[in-house]
Amino acid sequence: MTAVLYSAQRQVTQSVKEVASYRGGVRFSAFEVDFRNGEVRKHGFRIRLQDQPFHVLQILLEHPGELVTREELQRKIWPADTFVDFEKGLNNAIKRLREALGDDAEKPRFIETLSKRGYRFISPVEEVAKGARTPTVPAAAVTVDSIVVLPFVNMSMDTENEFFSDGITEEIINALAQIEELHVVARSSAFSFKGKHIDPRIVGEQLNVRRVLEGSVRRAGNRLRIMAQLVNAADGYHLWSERYDREMKDVFEIQDEIARSIAERLKVTLERPRQEPLVKAGTKNLEAYQLYLKGRALFPRKGLAIPRALECFEQAVNLDPEYARAWAGVADVYTTLGYFGFAHPEATMPKGMEAARRAVALDPSLAEAHTALAMASLMGAWDKAEAEREFLLALELNPRFTQARVWYGMFYLQYAEGRFEEGMAQAQQALESDPLWSYAHTAYGFTCLWAGKPAEAIQATRRAIELDSESFLARLILGWVLYMTERFAESVAAAESALAISGRHPWAMAVLAQGLGGWGKRADAEAVYGELMCRARRSYVPPSTLTLTALAAGMQDEAIRHAREAFEIRDPMSQVWFLSIWPPGAQLRADPRFAEIDLDMGWLVK
Repeated sequence: MTAVLYSAQRQVTQSVKEVASYRGGVRFSAFEVDFRNGEVRKHGFRIRLQDQPFHVLQILLEHPGELVTREELQRKIWPADTFVDFEKGLNNAIKRLREALGDDAEKPRFIETLSKRGYRFISPVEEVAKGARTPTVPAAAVTVDSIVVLPFVNMSMDTENEFFSDGITEEIINALAQIEELHVVARSSAFSFKGKHIDPRIVGEQLNVRRVLEGSVRRAGNRLRIMAQLVNAADGYHLWSERYDREMKDVFEIQDEIARSIAERLKVTLERPRQEPLVKAGTKNLEAYQLYLKGRALFPRKGLAIPRALECFEQAVNLDPEYARAWAGVADVYTTLGYFGFAHPEATMPKGMEAARRAVALDPSLAEAHTALAMASLMGAWDKAEAEREFLLALELNPRFTQARVWYGMFYLQYAEGRFEEGMAQAQQALESDPLWSYAHTAYGFTCLWAGKPAEAIQATRRAIELDSESFLARLILGWVLYMTERFAESVAAAESALAISGRHPWAMAVLAQGLGGWGKRADAEAVYGELMCRARRSYVPPSTLTLTALAAGMQDEAIRHAREAFEIRDPMSQVWFLSIWPPGAQLRADPRFAEIDLDMGWLVK
């Protein structure tokens, strides 16, 4: 948690420097300052800032909202025995500091100039929580250009090649994302334009990018034709285009060539030598590669697409047992099957853990593998320490991996550690990187709810539904947020729409029952519980979901029985639904019988 040290209405007497000495640093807007290590980060990225501008910032942050005179800055940064042009040095330091923060001297957001007197830090400042850890990443160079890679159009007769075309697009996105000077729109936002044939100038305006890459893929037997063209978003002017007529075995080289051609055209710096490829194939087996691409395309669709995704990933690793990315896919599917309640966790979670460990062992540099292991550790083994370690490794390897950032913020920081503000900040960073991704808005909305910001939560989840009207999860979370704000009729309506989309998923039924119970319609809540119990006699229903539904129906004895079963089988979502921050969790924990259950969770939030 964070404590506000300064606002426009209140001055503080405690020195931020004193706070930093035992807390580690402060945060303002999107920035975090680590005094002990002399670092400034924005959204997790370290900003290059020389010593003098950093010292100026530190002194200003020691006195938020107060005038710091030029004479005081001179005494602390340029001692009397230092022979420099103080006026020029200070002006230069302030200029560089403002550039680093994106501040404007005429319309300041952070540093206000008081003419002929000094400077004042005017933005609200927050203390970074004691013991809080933020994913650290290599220092980022100044961004000099921005680009979105639109989904390459499948020009082949076979519709199965749609997965292949999308995979090529994603590989180029991943390759370009490794260029520090280039801002690359994340995959989900880029793919929101799939099949829409929108003018590149409109795309550039919506995503606030300067360049648009578009292309097509045609495959005939073993031959491949890829066409790519780079467009200036401001005026639609074509900057570069190329046609690649090759064999299928050259697909990885083509992707690498496209990424390097764009870097050269935009005059951005490539950190790695030409002999080191931007695109890592991961496998030499083209059939395994195509199966992996199909699995990755199917997996986000959830529902009945998940078993098909698992089949693709398992076929890929059968063809190439050393294909780390495919093993990470296997791990993600098994873990998701367990915590979404599609299958018994005892049958899925160990397989997810085994596949994730194998992926990490095969390629320790693969962020997807570490993320898969983090989720398997957290939701399957209930091992917070390993989950944190793996999430941080994933974000260090790939700071732009929005999926890892969302899960780290929501599942680890909020659910496991109770660091609600920090979790919300991570979800917000992911949202800023991928602004048209419905899931990012959904996750941000849920984290806002945990952080005590229900209005923002409602706004974010409604935006998620606007972006993807078929999102079961967005409607589910909206229903839960509305329930928490005691808007029970609206909560019931949202839950019913989630039921219709999801095929009556147990989570949606639990939220529906809670809304009905809060609305005073106990009999209707009992009917929902009865339906779930009938289903549980035929197939697996997560006992944590049965617990929530029984509580809504006023069946306390049944709720305790289901809660005991949830912990016995390590139902993953019991770690979430039973927390006292939820009214049902608080109701459950108020029962003395709940305390008798051997939780063995090691969970910090009670």
